[in-house]
Amino acid sequence: MTPALRTIQFSMLSLKDLAHTIAAKLQEHLFVGAELHGKRKKGDLCPCKILKVLEDITVKTKYEVAWLDRNKKVTETAVVNRDDLIWKKSPFSRNSLKPFIRKSTRQSFPWVLHDKLAEKYRISRDLPQDLKGKVFIQDGVVYNKRKKDAMEVKDSGKLKKKKVEAEEAEASNKEDNHQKEEPIKYPIDDLLVQPETDDPVFTVRPLPSRDFNVPMDGVGDLLMVWDFLSSFSKLLHLWPFSLEDFENAICCKGSNVNLIVETHSSLIRLLKSEKDECFLAVQKRTRALKITLTNWTDYLCDFLEIINIGDLSTHITTIKRGHYGLLDAQVKLGILRELVNQVLETDIAREKLAGYVEERQVLLSMKRGEALEEGRKKREEKEWLKAKSADNGATNGHGVDSTGNNQPVLSNGNHIGQNGQIAKNKGEAFSTRPNHASNNSRHLEIESKKTGKKKNMGVESQAEKRIDLTKKEALLLLRDEKIAASTWSIKEQRRAYFERELEKRILHTNPLGKDRDYNRYWWFKRDGRVFVESSDSKLWGYYCCKEEIDALMGSLNPKGERERALQKQVEKFYSRICLELQKRSKDLATKIALEEAVHRRSTRVRALPRENLANAFLNYVNRWKED
Repeated sequence: MTPALRTIQFSMLSLKDLAHTIAAKLQEHLFVGAELHGKRKKGDLCPCKILKVLEDITVKTKYEVAWLDRNKKVTETAVVNRDDLIWKKSPFSRNSLKPFIRKSTRQSFPWVLHDKLAEKYRISRDLPQDLKGKVFIQDGVVYNKRKKDAMEVKDSGKLKKKKVEAEEAEASNKEDNHQKEEPIKYPIDDLLVQPETDDPVFTVRPLPSRDFNVPMDGVGDLLMVWDFLSSFSKLLHLWPFSLEDFENAICCKGSNVNLIVETHSSLIRLLKSEKDECFLAVQKRTRALKITLTNWTDYLCDFLEIINIGDLSTHITTIKRGHYGLLDAQVKLGILRELVNQVLETDIAREKLAGYVEERQVLLSMKRGEALEEGRKKREEKEWLKAKSADNGATNGHGVDSTGNNQPVLSNGNHIGQNGQIAKNKGEAFSTRPNHASNNSRHLEIESKKTGKKKNMGVESQAEKRIDLTKKEALLLLRDEKIAASTWSIKEQRRAYFERELEKRILHTNPLGKDRDYNRYWWFKRDGRVFVESSDSKLWGYYCCKEEIDALMGSLNPKGERERALQKQVEKFYSRICLELQKRSKDLATKIALEEAVHRRSTRVRALPRENLANAFLNYVNRWKED
């Protein structure tokens, strides 16, 4: 960090050139823990890791390295020159350094670091000598000399004519601007949002509860450690437990609380099985192979001696005397935080995370493939419907003859035969035979009655056919609705499946978002509450009921960028948050009822300490403990 930030501070290079310069410098800069290839005496290249930097003014810098085998185990150590060390690959690419430069700076050309970042890494905020003639500082902002010269020219009056013309143009367009103001395109930065008449009535944001058992400075560590232990419980062989039980166990003054013992033992066991550098020295000591209730503090003291952090090392004597429970809650959380950090650096944890990344990529590719296939089917269906409608339009204006063949129909209702002659109706044929009308009058009446009956029968048969058609259409519609409902349910099931599987392979918990004051909001899926972290991370609180969540959503202004994004995330998980909060409220009601039942007992029958629900963490048993 420090060499990169020093290169960035007050640099006049472009983003591309600056990233290239930093990448080249970091490639030359070697540090303790870097893994590269080194030349041995025989001239062959072997993987190695830098253990120590040996600096000498008279000679070139040398490095103490450890030669590694295929399993990354140390075979031997040696001292080599810088020329004998070669990177496997560049430690930082130019593309990865560009976002780092943007996030680290508050302005460009020249690039200026954020004040807090410069103060943290002790980077000078004074202008270097070579830039004093090129840039200047005004109101805390660094400007180029070109801008300064332009400002001086404006002040001297050389650009007075242009200024007058601009003022005249502004005055001429002032009325038009008043009449026709451009509407603001929301969302914008939350601090720039002004109240307007068309705004809805926002509710008052509720004050979060702050009744934590641990000190306020330790709430962040409490949530981080508990979230890690819950997310990687199978890797640690640690049965999950609630956040309340973990908080009560941390605050308990007992030295051998089973939940605390199993938590430390699982973390130390993983480090021990990994043969991490922190426990290389422990192997020389005579320790029992199995971590038990009686010797877990010995391993914990060894760990604190190895990491050698001043604030934590001072408590080794207290732990060795068997008084771990008397430590402050903040100290206990600090020890667990360092254990978690060491576990995250092990190969086992990295392989697990890499496996999660690959599995998530496979799931996301499957999800994208199904979405593309669904889109393709929709396009094909639309094309088929268009083709069908075109075919139906081509047959308009044609009739069907008695034989079932399509023939043109004239305006008078007559049909044109294949020979081009017009075939008239039966009524016209009878009217052209007057000689036979008197002889066959009775026959005509009989036939007319028969034809009338046939017509009636034809009408009835057509009605029956229509009824049959409507029944068939209804059945077809019902079938289509069932098919559509089943396909919709299948889509919902697949979507829920992908979300469920992706959540199982979560890499880390991200905040829901920020409000206008940059307060962060967190929701952990294994705890119903929504936690609120202040912008400086010094103050914590939480919402624990549905009414508070509703009031929070009603207080967010969607015209602001941060609160709009936060509102979307809360709406996304709203049903699940409310479900978890309902479960939590039911559990609390059950606990209160049981506590009242215990208090109503006779004074002659006293409840054991483990029967008190506040001490429920004492009943914890690690069901996934390794034999």
